[in-house]
Amino acid sequence: MTELERHYNKFNEEKRLQRRHGQVEYLTTMRYIYKSIESIKGTSRAEDIRILDIGAGTGRYSVALSEEGYDVTAVELVKYNLGILKKKGSNVKAYQGNALKLKRFTENSFDITLLFGPMYHLYTIEDKVKALSEAKRVTRPGGIILVAYLMNEYGVLTYGFKEKHVLECMNDGRLDRNFHCVSKEKDLYDYVRLEDINNINELAGGLTRKQIIAADGAADYMRSVLNSMEEEVFQIFLEYHFSTCERKELLGASSHTVDILMVDEK
Repeated sequence: MTELERHYNKFNEEKRLQRRHGQVEYLTTMRYIYKSIESIKGTSRAEDIRILDIGAGTGRYSVALSEEGYDVTAVELVKYNLGILKKKGSNVKAYQGNALKLKRFTENSFDITLLFGPMYHLYTIEDKVKALSEAKRVTRPGGIILVAYLMNEYGVLTYGFKEKHVLECMNDGRLDRNFHCVSKEKDLYDYVRLEDINNINELAGGLTRKQIIAADGAADYMRSVLNSMEEEVFQIFLEYHFSTCERKELLGASSHTVDILMVDEK
């Protein structure tokens, strides 16, 4: 069993996305999934929109979209997560698979592709480019790929300074002198900066950015504050976040970003 499998056998991703800081990420991401669907939908019915969820986890996104009538296929590496997804009894077509090799699917098979989990756990630019290239291959020209990343400054500020690991990380090479995270498989998560994301897109080629958003903005820094909010105030916070999540100055310090890319016409 890999470190990743051991981690997700214990980690409750469902519970994380149901907490208020997770709700901010989930609701924001769903808003932009819907916007992406609308941008390509035309006169198509929901069931004619083909969605692929790569690294689907326990199906938080794929099951919800399937229940709305979309034709959803999910790929998940970790058997434990896949088992939870399948037990939900949805119409999602779920398979075990690897984001680096989607040989099960032919070119241009999907209208919308979600690549949310894999970029967190791929530790080289080469593997990230390979995962994005595979997502591009199976997405039709004019289709949309939504790619989620964990951001470098969030990792430095929280794990480095807030949780007091900064000296340890600098001494063992996990944080370089430019304060760029250097992750390995045992670290479980990899963190990037906006220039890294831009480089990945350029190397993958054939993609045009529509938008890049701060999926949770300041929410992950404010967990206890959000949890203590009255519901009315939390709804106002959501309105605030939705109104600011596209602002470029907030992207780098967000915990998660979502890069929204269109596959270029050939």
